[in-house]
Amino acid sequence: MDEQALMGLNPNADACYRPCSATYVHTVVFHVIILINAICVCFSHSDDHVKFFCFQVLEHQIKFRHGTLAAAQQQLIRETLMKWLQAQLMNVHPEKPFIRNKAAQVLALTFVMEYLTLWPKFFFDILNLVGLNLNGVDIYLRTLMAIDAEVVDRDILHSPEETRRNILIKDTMREQCIPALVESWFQILQTYQHTHSELTCQCLEVVGAYVSWIDLNLIANDRFVNLLLSHMSMEELREEACDCLFEIVNKGMEPVDKTKLVESLCQVLQSAGFFNIEQEEDVDFLAKFSRLVNGMGQSLVLSWTKLSKTGDAKVSAETLRAVEGKVPLMLQLLIHEDDDISANIVGFCYDYLHVLKQLPALSEQQKSNVEAIMLAVMNKLKYDDEYNFENEGEDEAMFVEYRKQLKMLLDRLAQVSPELLLEAVHRVFSATMQNWQTVQFMEVEVAIRLLYMLGEALPASHGAHFSGDTTKTSTLQSMMRTLISCGVSEYQHSSVTLEFFETVVRYDKFFLVEPQHIPSVLMAFLDHRGLRHSSPKVRSRVAYLFSRFIKTLHKHMNAFIEDILSRIQDLLELAPPENGFPAPLSSDDQLFMFETAGVLIVNGESPAERKQALMRSLLTPLMEAFRMLLAKLPQEAGEERQAVLADCLSHAVGFASRTSKAFSNKQTVKQCGCSEVYLDCLQTFLPALSCPVQRGPLRSAVRSFLHRMIICLEEEVLPFIPAASQHMLKDCEPKDLQEFIPLVSQITAKFKNQVSPFLQEIFMPLVMAIFEVLSRPAEENDQTAALEKQMLRRSYFSFIQTIASSGMNEVMASQGEPENIERVLFTIIQGAVDFPDPIAQKTCFIILSRLVELWGGKDGLVGFPDFIYKHIVPACFMAPLKPTFDLSDAQTVLTLSECTLTLHMIHLKRGPECIQFLQEYLPSLQVSAEITQELCQVLQQPDVKVLKNYMKVFFQQARL
Repeated sequence: MDEQALMGLNPNADACYRPCSATYVHTVVFHVIILINAICVCFSHSDDHVKFFCFQVLEHQIKFRHGTLAAAQQQLIRETLMKWLQAQLMNVHPEKPFIRNKAAQVLALTFVMEYLTLWPKFFFDILNLVGLNLNGVDIYLRTLMAIDAEVVDRDILHSPEETRRNILIKDTMREQCIPALVESWFQILQTYQHTHSELTCQCLEVVGAYVSWIDLNLIANDRFVNLLLSHMSMEELREEACDCLFEIVNKGMEPVDKTKLVESLCQVLQSAGFFNIEQEEDVDFLAKFSRLVNGMGQSLVLSWTKLSKTGDAKVSAETLRAVEGKVPLMLQLLIHEDDDISANIVGFCYDYLHVLKQLPALSEQQKSNVEAIMLAVMNKLKYDDEYNFENEGEDEAMFVEYRKQLKMLLDRLAQVSPELLLEAVHRVFSATMQNWQTVQFMEVEVAIRLLYMLGEALPASHGAHFSGDTTKTSTLQSMMRTLISCGVSEYQHSSVTLEFFETVVRYDKFFLVEPQHIPSVLMAFLDHRGLRHSSPKVRSRVAYLFSRFIKTLHKHMNAFIEDILSRIQDLLELAPPENGFPAPLSSDDQLFMFETAGVLIVNGESPAERKQALMRSLLTPLMEAFRMLLAKLPQEAGEERQAVLADCLSHAVGFASRTSKAFSNKQTVKQCGCSEVYLDCLQTFLPALSCPVQRGPLRSAVRSFLHRMIICLEEEVLPFIPAASQHMLKDCEPKDLQEFIPLVSQITAKFKNQVSPFLQEIFMPLVMAIFEVLSRPAEENDQTAALEKQMLRRSYFSFIQTIASSGMNEVMASQGEPENIERVLFTIIQGAVDFPDPIAQKTCFIILSRLVELWGGKDGLVGFPDFIYKHIVPACFMAPLKPTFDLSDAQTVLTLSECTLTLHMIHLKRGPECIQFLQEYLPSLQVSAEITQELCQVLQQPDVKVLKNYMKVFFQQARL
């Protein structure tokens, strides 16, 4: 082989050799005889990368060109592989693992291609060759795992043809060679268990992988199980032996047989002392053992579920006793201090509780088990000392996930015995709250957490936890009273503080029942415990929780409104961009504060003048800061500094917008006398649209504000729209237009005829701006630009649809030059037919149907009937006939439905004339006279559903 080309295969080789290698690979792959002869020589090459390359080339041949190789060439590949394998038996130093893995892949691919036809003795040839040779056994086991990946692994997607082939391979293996393979595994395990643990573990992995589809009796017998149990006592092997036993237990079987298998395995494990886990110090092994016990427990539960459905009470009861027999071990593993060990048994625990839930009554022992699980969950929910609250990493994330599993158990416990759970939580909570000053933070946090979790474990409609069942309501009320009055909100740990506020807000309806507690909770929100806490994380979360608290209880806030507003005044300030000090709240958190302030002002019982004054004092500082920053912005030279100022300006607009969330409609705005304040805001913010720099963020912020004002101020906002629109249409980017169109659509849908003059004026400039952006050239592979254009096209069609569906067809009809309306109509036809985007196509057909309804009759738009026959009817047939029109896609089916409705509308408006046209047009599409007649008859039926079904079949057949 070309030495220079081979040198280029090394990843550390000089760049000058690499092109030579690439050309060489290309040549070699297509010259099979040279390739195989070269590989025979090259397997003995000293360079590992050359060897790896040779296997890659072989892999390519087998994977993609096997069927085109002559029989002699296929034979040569088999011989080459066996020679290489034979050479490995003599090697003092085995090949590197990455080469052995690649060789195993190539052997596995050859097996898949040839086992059923050319190489039925594949395994016997390999076994006869390798025997118990150390290097040979290693390659053999790697090959078996590679075959498992190719033939069995359910995570790999296979074509139907590959699936059929794989089933046939497994069936043939069961008939011909599986007993021999199992015997080889036994010999390998027995031979190497004391001398080569790595090889033994490899073999155990193979057994675990194959046991799911071979005859279990070959493995689940005395000699094999005893061997596995002996491995369970060997430190280097026991984790892999555990995994192997887990796969055996997990094998699909009839429920009675599965129960027998699990019970016999349990007896052997128990006799061997494996159930005495308190004496075991190896947590890695215990995690594997816990997974095995979990598998055994879940298998028994599944058997019980199946048997209880058959009605065989005796066998079902025996299986239930088997399940109950594993509960003490399950509990020991559940309460283990290592969370991995505990987490691995949660599945069995959950399923066991599901069994108890289905029983008519619980025995004393079962009740005791429920209590034990409950106590275990309560204990395991606690944080440990090492949890890093300030810098949460992978370990913390894993504990959060583990907590979610425990929460599932708690919810299931509540389904089994809600009274027991309520009583247990009450007991733990009360005991902890009595001594919270002297208890560790994790104990206090979990006590409050349990109260919080009851909210989901014992669900109530719309959070009405304090009405209905008196036992539950009185217990919850008692705990809430204690939480608020015991002073635990002063606890100096962020996890306790957060849990306190989360729980207060979860049960905010408690304060409707006992409003006397509101002042003390408000103080906690407002002082060092909440919004003034030293931790930014706590302040941030409390800002959100405070807004929720106020929204629920705004009717009870009248006496506190001005006091609250004065206490949070500094949190409502726009953080100046040049300030070097960190703000107490982020801008996102401040949004919640402004919304809260708005809710307090609007829902108070003050007269309108006072509400107006309060709202003005809230918004005036924002307006003043905005004017000042906007004047500064164009004078800034640096782009980074400009972006900072634009960001600050956007926040000011966003804050003002957020206060309006307190209003539901214009009436409330007027009632509060706040219309003038928001109109002042509009006049303050609109000049930002003409700012020459940072157009994107400023336009986006002002546009969002306009959306809100259309809802809050209604027609009072209309005078501002024309000028604002003019500015927003200048120098547009696709994103600007895409965001502007919904604003115009909102105005159109809300005000209809009131805005007709404005729409007539803006319609063509907007349409021209859209056309200009869509026609801009873009890089062929620029996915972002393509997506932006697709979204803009959709927005454009939605805009036309809004105009048409609002009955404002005169906006389009009165666009001066006839070619203007013609151009718009052609874009809709183009959207319906040419772009493979079913969402846009559907919209286009909705528009066409509506336009036919408006203009397709006798008094319609001049020339429109001609347009119907020249363009709309052909579109209804050309679009579904396109190869990109996928009738198996749900969105496309909806498009076809709208296309059919368009045809139906044309017939409604044009009558027999439409039928006559179709009889002339359809033959031009090679539709037979018989089918043409049939389609025309169905079109004339009044039932649209019949037409829709017919058209779907029509196009499915037309595409064949």
